[in-house]
Amino acid sequence: MPYEAVIGLEVHVQIKTRSKIFTRVAAGYGQPENTLTDPVVLALPGSLPVMNKAALDAIIKAGLLLGCEIAPVCKWDRKNYFYPDSPKNYQISQYDQPICLGGHVEIELPGPARNVMGEHKRIPLTRIHLEEDVGKLNHFATDSLVDYNRAGTPLMEIVSEPALHTAEEAFAYLTSLRATMIYGGISDCDMEKGQLRCDANISIRPVGAATLGTKVELKNLNSISYVRDGIAHEIKRQLGVLERGGTIVQETRDYDGLTGTSQSLRSKEMAHDYRYFPDPDLMPVQVDEGWKQRLRAECPELPFDKQRRFLEQYQLPYTLTSVLVWDRALADYFEAAVASADTSQAQAVGNWIVNDLLRELGSAKLQLAETKVKPAQLAALVKLVESGTLRTNTAKEVFVEMFASGEAPDAIATRRGLNSAPTDAGELEQWCRDAIAGNPKALAEFNAGKDSAINAFKGPVMKAAKGKADPKLVDATLRRLLATM
Repeated sequence: MPYEAVIGLEVHVQIKTRSKIFTRVAAGYGQPENTLTDPVVLALPGSLPVMNKAALDAIIKAGLLLGCEIAPVCKWDRKNYFYPDSPKNYQISQYDQPICLGGHVEIELPGPARNVMGEHKRIPLTRIHLEEDVGKLNHFATDSLVDYNRAGTPLMEIVSEPALHTAEEAFAYLTSLRATMIYGGISDCDMEKGQLRCDANISIRPVGAATLGTKVELKNLNSISYVRDGIAHEIKRQLGVLERGGTIVQETRDYDGLTGTSQSLRSKEMAHDYRYFPDPDLMPVQVDEGWKQRLRAECPELPFDKQRRFLEQYQLPYTLTSVLVWDRALADYFEAAVASADTSQAQAVGNWIVNDLLRELGSAKLQLAETKVKPAQLAALVKLVESGTLRTNTAKEVFVEMFASGEAPDAIATRRGLNSAPTDAGELEQWCRDAIAGNPKALAEFNAGKDSAINAFKGPVMKAAKGKADPKLVDATLRRLLATM
């Protein structure tokens, strides 16, 4: 019997705020253990929570970016459980009245390598709610220690509908969601710092069935790649259980990305196990239209929308847009460079960014913000090449020096004598004749129909021209002369 997988993802995203969600103590990462705490975080007697409006702004903005309905009123609930990472023995969260309902995440369906935009799909969301993060347990050989620095950090839980069907779709979903949160300035989504964490609910059912199978929650998915690998592993495991005549048990499993194996942790808790009830210390929040409009004005263009615009407005190839749009800073750099050049030179600008700028940044282990090459300087370099003042090969030399020094391209070219002067037609023809006469083997191969043999003549011509001849003119002159031989 053929089966299909049904996957829902619960993604926790830490909101980037200066202070924690219910207290003014700083939020952050990498500080000495238990230094980002205060009586509210540690739940000392008499301490009371106070709402952080910046966290509310961030989740409303996230909801607007993802097409959610923003609830006019939301409230706060206590999720009760007893575990060392929660000093209060409950977590302030949202249960029956979350702030964001519905919405979707747009993904591009995975497929073979391609040069055109593929099919897109919208993965529906159930809700996004706001809660406080818990502390971090550090396990050692004989004991465990808890660090409460993370406790109280504002945290969004983004819950998808069970609408994903493959591990690759889940990978595309997380990639798109992460880019949206970074684009919006809502979170840095660094999984190594715990700023984005994901649990996957996976079940399988006969193809065509309407009801869901028994779901298994998969935890400890520490990277987007581990999410993909863990889901693929769990689908295979469940299929194996059914093929052996067994029964899938609802449980939570721990996935080890290093070994590619999972093990059972516990039976899955139900909502009633947490004994939710309204938090008596926090008032409900009302969100009016003015609040939403203010945040809607701050929402950026999202990656897929930007990609569609780049394809249409700049006539860029899909392969270039697929690199540019997923990094907002890189896309902004591209548009700034095009603004200093010309729209007709957009593809040339994109090629220099993707092929040369990113290569040099990678070699130097620098971020884009650290480059000395300003967008206007890159545009100036493109203009020099397009006008014929610089040949492409010499322009690449100029770019390397620009990257190292930040000097303007025309100044570098002039100082090094790289500017191309128009080549005398008679002199160029003589260089071409000399190159042909000096390589009878290549001449015979070209006359026998081997078109690529013409390249053997170009090197000597460019050497004679000291690299300043127009490659297109060299090619045309050679072909004209060869046609008569």
